Amino acid sequence: MTDMGLVVVGAAGKMGRTLIRVVDATPGMKLVAAVERSGADEIGKDSGLLAGLSPNGIPVTDDVVEAFAKADGVLDFTVPAASLAFAELSAQARIVHVMGTTGMSAADDAKVAAAARHAVIVKSGNMSLGVNLLAVLVRQAAKALDADFDIEIVEMHHRHKVDAPSGTALLLGRAAAEGRDIDLDAHSVRVRDGHTGPRKRGDIGFATLRGGSVVGEHSVIFAGEGEVIELTHKATDRVLFARGAVRAALWGRDKKPGLYSMADVLGLSEGTK
Repeated sequence: MTDMGLVVVGAAGKMGRTLIRVVDATPGMKLVAAVERSGADEIGKDSGLLAGLSPNGIPVTDDVVEAFAKADGVLDFTVPAASLAFAELSAQARIVHVMGTTGMSAADDAKVAAAARHAVIVKSGNMSLGVNLLAVLVRQAAKALDADFDIEIVEMHHRHKVDAPSGTALLLGRAAAEGRDIDLDAHSVRVRDGHTGPRKRGDIGFATLRGGSVVGEHSVIFAGEGEVIELTHKATDRVLFARGAVRAALWGRDKKPGLYSMADVLGLSEGTK
C-alpha cells in the first residue's frame, strides 16, 4: 500500500508544527499539504522549515480545496467553525478526518455526525492512549461506586486555552456519567460561587485551572466518607496527542464512513460499554 497522504490544517500553530514533525517521522504516511487561514504570515513558507525540519518543498497554503483533493486524510486541531468547514470538505473528498478540536456545541456535533455519513471521522477530546484508558477506568469506577462517592473533575491547561472545561474533562465527565447511568448535562456543575448550599447527591463537578505552559493535567476524584480515590493523567508534551492523531488516521484508512472515537482506534470500545 502506498504511503497515506495527509494534510495538516492550522499548520503554523504549535500543534500543527508538532503534527508535521510526527508525520515526517512516521512510516506509512507523508505530508501532502499544510494549510493555514487566509492572510496568515506563514502562507508561502516551507512547512518543513516552519516545523523545525529540513525543507520539504511543501509551502503553507490557504487553498483548502486543492489540499484536500490530493489527500487521503486530514489532521485537524483547530477551532469549531473551521473544523465544521473541514468536515464538509472531507465528506465531499471521501477522506479520513481526524478531529481533535474541542469546544463544540451540540449543534456542531450534529453537523460532524452528518458529515460522517460520507467520511471516516475520528473525533476525540483527547488523542492519547493514557487519557482514553483513564476514561475506561473512570467509567468502571463510577459504576462500582454508588452516589455516596461524590465525583469531581479537576483540569489544568496553559494560559492560552480558550475553552473550559477542556474537551478531555468533558470526555471524563461523560465516562463517569455513563458509569452511573445518568445524563451528564442534568448533573453537571461547572461553577461554584457564593453561598451555594450543600453539594447535591449525584452531581459531577468540574474545576478549571489555567496558567503557564501546562500541556494538560486531569484528575477524577471519587470522594466518599473517610476515603478518597483519585485517578490522574498528566501530559508533559503535546507530541503524544500528535502521535495518537496519526495513529487514528492510519487506522481509519480502510474503515467505512462513520463517526469514531479514539476508544475505537485503541481497541478500548469494549471497555466503554
